[in-house]
Amino acid sequence: MATDLDTILQLKVPLIVTVGSRRISLDTVLGFGPGSIVELNKSSDEPLEILINNKHVGTGEAIKVGENFGVRITKMLPAPKRVQAMGS
Repeated sequence: MATDLDTILQLKVPLIVTVGSRRISLDTVLGFGPGSIVELNKSSDEPLEILINNKHVGTGEAIKVGENFGVRITKMLPAPKRVQAMGS
């Protein structure tokens, strides 16, 4: 049984950090080009949503890590709730 758990814990799952979202018409999307700006529904100082397997599991804040962006986790669901969220 332990080897089954070890195998499950090694699975790679998608981690997504959302800056914001917005619903827009397809016509607007087709008009996008270099330099287009899309205003999102979130202010720049609000927490970012952290998703695992498209399920909300926590929040964080944007940081710079060398030349890359990163996310500092500020709040996570307890482990049992994270597992439950990913399974539903």
